[in-house]
Amino acid sequence: MSTPAIVVAHRAGNDPATMAAAAVHADVVEADVHLFRGRLEVRHAKTLGPIPVLWERWYLLDRGTPRISLEAVLEAAAPDVGLMLDLKGIDPRLPGRVLRAAEARLAETGLFVSSRAWRLVDRLHGAPGVRTLHSVGNRRELRALLRRYPSGALEGVSVHRRLLEPAVVSALRVRAPQVWSWPVDDLATARSLADWGVTGFISDAPHLLQPVRASDRSQF
Repeated sequence: MSTPAIVVAHRAGNDPATMAAAAVHADVVEADVHLFRGRLEVRHAKTLGPIPVLWERWYLLDRGTPRISLEAVLEAAAPDVGLMLDLKGIDPRLPGRVLRAAEARLAETGLFVSSRAWRLVDRLHGAPGVRTLHSVGNRRELRALLRRYPSGALEGVSVHRRLLEPAVVSALRVRAPQVWSWPVDDLATARSLADWGVTGFISDAPHLLQPVRASDRSQF
């Protein structure tokens, strides 16, 4: 079995207060980044367009729900733990704003940036300190990615688990050295995906994946 390269704590970076605890079991913590009214906010919840009301899974959230800034997350993130920013929305200003906000971290430890809006991560490809992942959440996106990007064109991809099978993983590995998948929350699934060539797992239960966690983090 191939040893997976990385374990990612899904959404763990959205709360600076609990980030350190999640990082004990992960190589990378993930945070969701939105550009809203000129401010970089870290949250999974969505807004109602320009209206500053948050909702998630069809429920409105309390008006007092914290709206955490990216700057607060960057300050709380330990330098020895990777940070992955998942860019939400399609605002073309978002990549540049993230680069400016994360300038100090990029110079020291770098970060991963992912998005399903591929033109956002395309803008960051090759930026110093940034490693990009093109996210794929459905079969239409998977077909489009395989058509659009040739061999060796990508640094990484992040693909929903239900879309993967051995032939798909092989096709993705031709295009990118890193193929991550989500959600991976049990050891049996992790081992099966690793056998296919998946190199990283995005998980809500990273503590369960320790037996397949890579021991040499320098390869990341």
